[in-house]
Amino acid sequence: MKITLKDGSVKEYSQPMSIVDVAKDLSEGLGRMACVGEVNGETADLRTVLEEDCTLNILTARDEKGLAALRHSASHVMAQAVKRLYPEAKLAIGPSIADGFYYDIDFAEPVAAEELEKIEAEMKRIVKEALPIERFSLPREEAIAFMKEKQEPYKVELIEDLPEGEEISFYKQGEFTDLCAGPHLMSTKDVGKAYKLTSIAGAYWRGDEHNKMLTRLYATAFSKKEELEAYLTMIEEAKKRDHRKLGRELGLFMMHEAGPGFPFFLPKGMVLKNTLLEYWREIHKKAGYVEVSTPVILNRSLWETSGHWDHYKNNMYTTVIDEQDYAVKPMNCPGGMLTYASEPRSYRDLPLRMGELGLVHRHEKSGQLHGLMRVRCFTQDDAHIFMTPEQIKDEIMGVAKLIDSVYTLFGFQYHVELSTRPEDSMGSDEDWEMATEGLRSALGELGLDYVVNEGDGAFYGPKIDFHLVDAIGRTWQCGTIQLDFQMPQRFELEYIGADGEKHRPIMIHRVAFGSIERFIGILIEHFAGAFPTWLAPVQVKVLPISDKFMDYARQVTERLDQSGIRVELDVRSEKIGYKIREAQMQKVPYMLVVGQKEAEDGVVAVRSRFLGDEGQKSLEEFITAIKEEIGSKEIRKVEVKKEK
Repeated sequence: MKITLKDGSVKEYSQPMSIVDVAKDLSEGLGRMACVGEVNGETADLRTVLEEDCTLNILTARDEKGLAALRHSASHVMAQAVKRLYPEAKLAIGPSIADGFYYDIDFAEPVAAEELEKIEAEMKRIVKEALPIERFSLPREEAIAFMKEKQEPYKVELIEDLPEGEEISFYKQGEFTDLCAGPHLMSTKDVGKAYKLTSIAGAYWRGDEHNKMLTRLYATAFSKKEELEAYLTMIEEAKKRDHRKLGRELGLFMMHEAGPGFPFFLPKGMVLKNTLLEYWREIHKKAGYVEVSTPVILNRSLWETSGHWDHYKNNMYTTVIDEQDYAVKPMNCPGGMLTYASEPRSYRDLPLRMGELGLVHRHEKSGQLHGLMRVRCFTQDDAHIFMTPEQIKDEIMGVAKLIDSVYTLFGFQYHVELSTRPEDSMGSDEDWEMATEGLRSALGELGLDYVVNEGDGAFYGPKIDFHLVDAIGRTWQCGTIQLDFQMPQRFELEYIGADGEKHRPIMIHRVAFGSIERFIGILIEHFAGAFPTWLAPVQVKVLPISDKFMDYARQVTERLDQSGIRVELDVRSEKIGYKIREAQMQKVPYMLVVGQKEAEDGVVAVRSRFLGDEGQKSLEEFITAIKEEIGSKEIRKVEVKKEK
């Protein structure tokens, strides 16, 4: 038997070998660190026995799939600890997730957050016991009987829902056995010491609000303590940056029970939002886009033509007008189709780049709502580009460059994913292949590294997704480029080609910000509310030392306002130290302190978020400098002054 390893080398064995034994044969270190294998590109448990020629990649916790296996095993250790401490608890599901793992559990009595330490201590004992983790399978009826005997009703329900003929596997460690497809590590000892229970939440069984509410224990695990400590530090930083908390403190937006999931933007939040929209209009005008606006409510037949009625209806709000079905738009695309079709088009008109800042509504379950990150109505910075087949690559590259310029401006790094055809899709194989190849070709021309996300495209076409990385290392999916051959066909869009014949245009759907509301939430957390001066709702705060200098402070404020600078005057009869602290809490970039000396000399004492006390300057000198900073959209860094 020949096993081809990742580096191209070949190992030969005269007898079947398990993946873990191959890892040990390669090196003792790899044998200890191995978490999971990839056999011919497919994930495989370490216990898998190799019996014929294959390719093998042995993954450790440094690899995404390896880390997922470690966390999955840690979830079983957590469940075993829970069963030891709370024997009446009933287990539901316990998967690994992006930042760790969780387990949904039906406790007989409520469990408080203070009890997490007790569960962690029991986990430590289980890891120290170094229990072998063993896999076995049972026929369907035996599996059901086995879980009924253990009084695990949720596991019984899961087994009963599995397709006939499906292998029903279990993993056993000591006295604990769990229904699971795996993969898992070889021993509880391999989970190591770098794990932490992080929080408790409620979760409906199977995500259905009509089912019982279970207790979800969230946790995480890493292969090294340093990695865990870095993650926990990031979590603490994320709490400080929570956009919901800062949104309230900075007076940007609010949520209200009168409209769950429908955000209210307050005056300062509207300044921030409108500044972003002005920037959007500025860059799109330069890039050759025209702006359109389409109705929020359109009739059912339109959504049937677009395919949304069949593929997206559960997420749409509907109504009846004049005894006809209508829908509140969840997307801007169909309106864009009608706009294109409003007049005859020639190949000379193409590419036609139409942008829209359209308000869309989507039904999200109440348990999924989260500040501005997951809402039921939002402004989407859509654009639809209509083009000829020859223009595909250049247009995709143009969009990618525009998105790059946006993210670079805000200091984001990003990575790219290419998402391919999902199961629920429409159109021919040929169209999908042509569209997917068009995206691949553009990415190759741009020299962008990307990973393929199989089956995650839109129902009408493949897409490129941009995942940006914020200031503390979290990733967010925002920008997207979707190539669509389907909607132009469904709406029978046409243009007259150079040959005088009618042709079907090809279309790009794309967003840069994505949801404006969500992007604002990301920016709040990215900058911890301390926005660059050009974005700050209040750019300057004028702080008179006492009421005696209020007249001069009003003159300064008026001059700044006339110069187009967003300024506020603090008229309160408070001590100057208090006013400065308040302005700092509101993340205002600049404070101008005015007292007797400033009034006599016609100057201002400048304090900034970046350098602290910057000394006295003439008002005109300050205005020139801040206008230059605003115009350049510079992101100034806080400079730490060295002690002399």
